[in-house]
Amino acid sequence: MDPLDPASTLRRITALTDAALAELAQARTPAAVADARRSALGKSSPLAAVRRDLGRYDPASRKQLGLALSEAHQRLATAFAAKAFAETALDHPLDPTIPGLPPPTAGLHPVTQLRDDLDDAFRALNFTVVEGPEISSAEREFDRLNFPADHPARESMDTYWLADGRCLRPHLTGASVRHLSTNAPPVRIAYPGRVYRNESTDARHERAFFQYEVLVVDDAVPLATARFLVDTILGTVFGEPVRTRMRAGYFPFVEPGFEIDMACRVCSGRGCRTCGRTGWLEVMPGGSPHPHVLRAAGLDPARWSGCYLNVGLDRLAMMRYGIDDVRLMHSADLRFLTQFA
Repeated sequence: MDPLDPASTLRRITALTDAALAELAQARTPAAVADARRSALGKSSPLAAVRRDLGRYDPASRKQLGLALSEAHQRLATAFAAKAFAETALDHPLDPTIPGLPPPTAGLHPVTQLRDDLDDAFRALNFTVVEGPEISSAEREFDRLNFPADHPARESMDTYWLADGRCLRPHLTGASVRHLSTNAPPVRIAYPGRVYRNESTDARHERAFFQYEVLVVDDAVPLATARFLVDTILGTVFGEPVRTRMRAGYFPFVEPGFEIDMACRVCSGRGCRTCGRTGWLEVMPGGSPHPHVLRAAGLDPARWSGCYLNVGLDRLAMMRYGIDDVRLMHSADLRFLTQFA
């Protein structure tokens, strides 16, 4: 063959392309497809040699041969792409109509398991489980909950504010007023959901975490109702009585208010990094809805009273399963999550 004969070179390009397609058609494994690709399109392939020789032709022939090479390359690239898509690493043909099988370790997240158990327990007590939006406003999250205008929780160091003036809910308590505003007492609601706080993370704190709120509003609700609700929550979670203590605490939306601690189950009350070496872990605040909160919901505090609790689901899950770092539950690490399947 005369290397300077454009017609002969065009026929050679066509023949090399057809030969590469024939070799590809015979490839039955990914390795064979890869070998065929190297033979057809690699730097040492015959087509690559033809391209390197283009400089020996006159300008008109170079243009014609360059176009033919480009078309051949595109034709081969398309064929190899289609073959690579169809080939699998299986040693048998793939049947896409066969139903898939779930992973052997599939299961619910530990917080989800805990939330479902609490939902069942409170539904059995004639509570209604409600939901609400994660994007809220200063009015719902602070103004109606008796937070003063200069309260630090309103600052960006504690709350995530959006560009339009709204915020990611920092707690679930705003849902209480929202629900009471549209539902006349008596009210019994349980409200699970995720909340957001702009704070540093450590073994006990995360920027996004889950809470579980319980609210009762009725005629003359005694504060002793709180003890019954605490026992219901912790008994459901752990399946046995749990040692707790109640301390006076201040929260703008309750009066009186209290905090409830439980004995740390990671260290059995001896002290560890999960409980801050105290042997106790704060799990929930509570109290009676503040008169200002009831008024914000359109209720007469002289007529209605109630009991409120808000529990951190993440911390309860840590106690239930012996987890010593809350960040693990938000890590999406399958090595951790598959332990609870």
